[in-house]
Amino acid sequence: MATTRSAGGAATSVDTGPASGNSGIRKLSTAGGGGVAGGVAPSWQSCYYCTREHFKSISDFVNHLRNRHCTREGGSFVCRYGFNGVCASLPLDGVSDRDYDAHVAKYHVNQHTREMPPEWGVYSAAQNLPAVLNDPSRGKQTNLFTKKWGEHFVERSHVPPSPRLPDITHADFSVYLGSIGKRYRWHERRQQQLERDKPLENGAQGAPGPGSGGQTPTHLSSVPEIFLKSQLQLHHPATFKQVFPNYMQTSASSPESHQQTGRQLQEQLSHYLDMVEVKIAQQVSQKSAAFFHAMTTQHAILAEMEQAADQVRQLRAALAELHSHSVVDSFKVLRFAQRRQHYNLTLDKLRLMATVHKTQPMLQLLLGTQDYVAALDLIGTTQEILSAELLGIHCFKHLPMQLSEMEKLIDKMLTTEFERYAAADLNRPLTDALRETDSVCAEEDKLVAIVMGLLRKQNFSFVQAYQQEAIATIRAIIKQLLIEVLARSDSDQEISLTGHGEQALELTLPEWIALLQRSSQALVSILERIKTVVGIMQQTADAAVGAQDAVNLIDSEAFLSPGHHEQLKNQLQQLLQAVCHYCHERCANIVSPQSLERSSASEQELFQLSEIVDQFGETTRSICGVASVPLQLALKVQASRYAQRFHSERKQKLSLLLDQERWRQVDIPHEFQRIIERMAAGDYAKPEMGNLISNGTGNPVLLVEGKQPYTLVSASLMLIRMLYEYGCSAHRLPLLASYHARNVVDLLRCFNSRSCQLIIGAGAMRVAGLKTITSTNLALVSRALQLVLWLLPKLKEHFQAMSGYETIERDYQGHIKEIENKIHGIVSERLAAQLDAWEARPPIPSQTFRHISRHLVKLHEAIAGVLPEAQIHEIYGVVHRNFKDKLREQLLKLNVNNNGGPQHGVVTSELTFYMETLRTLKALPAEQLDNGILEEIWLY
Repeated sequence: MATTRSAGGAATSVDTGPASGNSGIRKLSTAGGGGVAGGVAPSWQSCYYCTREHFKSISDFVNHLRNRHCTREGGSFVCRYGFNGVCASLPLDGVSDRDYDAHVAKYHVNQHTREMPPEWGVYSAAQNLPAVLNDPSRGKQTNLFTKKWGEHFVERSHVPPSPRLPDITHADFSVYLGSIGKRYRWHERRQQQLERDKPLENGAQGAPGPGSGGQTPTHLSSVPEIFLKSQLQLHHPATFKQVFPNYMQTSASSPESHQQTGRQLQEQLSHYLDMVEVKIAQQVSQKSAAFFHAMTTQHAILAEMEQAADQVRQLRAALAELHSHSVVDSFKVLRFAQRRQHYNLTLDKLRLMATVHKTQPMLQLLLGTQDYVAALDLIGTTQEILSAELLGIHCFKHLPMQLSEMEKLIDKMLTTEFERYAAADLNRPLTDALRETDSVCAEEDKLVAIVMGLLRKQNFSFVQAYQQEAIATIRAIIKQLLIEVLARSDSDQEISLTGHGEQALELTLPEWIALLQRSSQALVSILERIKTVVGIMQQTADAAVGAQDAVNLIDSEAFLSPGHHEQLKNQLQQLLQAVCHYCHERCANIVSPQSLERSSASEQELFQLSEIVDQFGETTRSICGVASVPLQLALKVQASRYAQRFHSERKQKLSLLLDQERWRQVDIPHEFQRIIERMAAGDYAKPEMGNLISNGTGNPVLLVEGKQPYTLVSASLMLIRMLYEYGCSAHRLPLLASYHARNVVDLLRCFNSRSCQLIIGAGAMRVAGLKTITSTNLALVSRALQLVLWLLPKLKEHFQAMSGYETIERDYQGHIKEIENKIHGIVSERLAAQLDAWEARPPIPSQTFRHISRHLVKLHEAIAGVLPEAQIHEIYGVVHRNFKDKLREQLLKLNVNNNGGPQHGVVTSELTFYMETLRTLKALPAEQLDNGILEEIWLY
């Protein structure tokens, strides 16, 4: 009996031979754990949501649920085997491992009915938690925090059907049902007829032929299934009852009925036997030809088997001979080749061990030739060989430790050699000229070897060590120079120098300048050495990183990374900047601030100091690329002190001259005329002269730009000289330009305020002994202020930056305007006083108008030779307007009208006399000297 397995897991048996008296019968019977055919498969054989997953056992299904449909939160397990990752029986609740297994076994493994997840539609949409919490139509929900989150968290509301979809009823399909109803009923009758005809056809196949008498059919379908099984166990009650279905009931009845039942059962079993024998006979008759053919061919098969056995024996003998003559020898050749390869590998290992054994002597040789990079490479290569190819060699067990100690020793030796080299190179004696040549680095090859070794060890501390050594050398040089200065000094003062030579000395300014000059020359030489050494270090680093434009200084491959190269480059640049800055600090701190405050530098000394500092600053900038500040600050302190003293002397001198000024016109010496011309052209190259005010002859006025005359007093000339001195000093020393620019503004402010106090405030009457302040004095002051206003743009252009320039310009313009107001105010007051006593009656001209004419003439005599014609016209214009206003008031007071009467004639004659005086003086422009006043005076 052959057994096969169906797709559902049921066992199917096929009987092909005689068994229990049933021969020639083939019957399929199904049995198994899957139940009858057509039943529902267990729920654990497949996953609802992983459609391609099928399982052969329950344990595979449980493992799948734990790995794919379960999440672990701390020590709890949450089942996710459900629609949208939520288990319907355990939604979002974490349980222990044992409870999770029980849950899976109860609700997922032993589930008898498979409930498919509902199909999602537009009516299945639900709200999320933010939408529920922020729903304004629901208000405050009391049970919001007590409900479990899931698909039932929000009550679903009924969605009404869409009004756009029509209501479909059974009447809509009536036409369709009527058209296919007749064909469907015919199809149903045809199917029923086919089902009735099928048993008849099966019975016709088992019916006997015409000679059989037309008895019962012999088809095996009429034989009960119990007789077709492989084992018929009648001692089982169920089997016995099935074989003898009514025998036990009839045994209790009469003997006749019992016998009748037994005979019927025997006949029935005989009939079954006959049917089986008929089927066996049919099978034998159908297979008889094949049986006789097999019997006739059996002798031929036995002969072929003997022949095949002889061929197998011959083949085995040939294989044995081939194995002894060919295979064994070939394997020997292969084994010998492999052995030779092993011998070669062993020889290579021995040679490698011999090379490693020579590592220490080779290291001594390389260190003797100062090839530190090769020595370090040899140590690194040997350590790699020991760890990779010679691992476990007993004779080399101490060599790695020895190599590590040797590497540390080389690192320490490199550091010591570099410090020794730096000290020897920096402390070499300077040349006689205190200047170094191009080849300022001693033993360059040695420096390259040391730096290359330090870079190979990734040891960048040598930059800081070189910086400290350079600073110590600078201290020693400055200390030596201070000792030499003290040795040449005649003073007996005791000065204790510190180890760094930083003690500030009580030196005069000339001594400081001389010391600074020697110090700067010596320090420049040291800085040149440092720059050269740093350049060699940079070239070595470029070669170590493998730069394309670098000098090839090594034979091995590049070993410095770009990041370390950039770091070293920045450190070297910072080294140069720090050393240059330290040089400036030491030079600035040589002399104490107290000593410098007591000293007063002359302009020549300041010029020398400026040249030294500028030259030293340019040199250090070319070396490090950055300007240093300390020495420049010391220079600016001296420049500020000189500029302050320069300004104080001139300001005090100007104040004394103003206090002693008599405010009289003086002749202008020719040198002052040349000074004005130089200032107009911006030429401050020539130095100022000595005492330029002489009693000799000169021009009465100062010509500006060849045509504008200026009548000045002696104080104004001294102011011009001082301004020229400021300009010359700033030209010679540009360092002083900013200080002089502020001081010039202060000097001009002092001149303006002091002249205002003396003239407008009448202070000159008390200080200089003037009896009165005349219009001539006012005009001279105004003219001096105008000259300063003319000079202001020239001074601003020369000094390039003058803070307070606009303020000074406004102050001077205001002062000039105030002087003009003062002049025409005095005359207007006198004219008003005369008009108050005037009456419109003869004689003509009256005494009042004669006095008015006299005042106008005196004013013209006072200012005509001082002020320009335009300013005179402006002053007389104001006086003329005031006169007309006062005359109108007087005419209104006297009740004089423009009626052609005697009083009107008197007024006309008086005004005609007044206008004739103005025409004679030419005090007004020509267009204002007509007789229009005769009509204007009556316009109120």
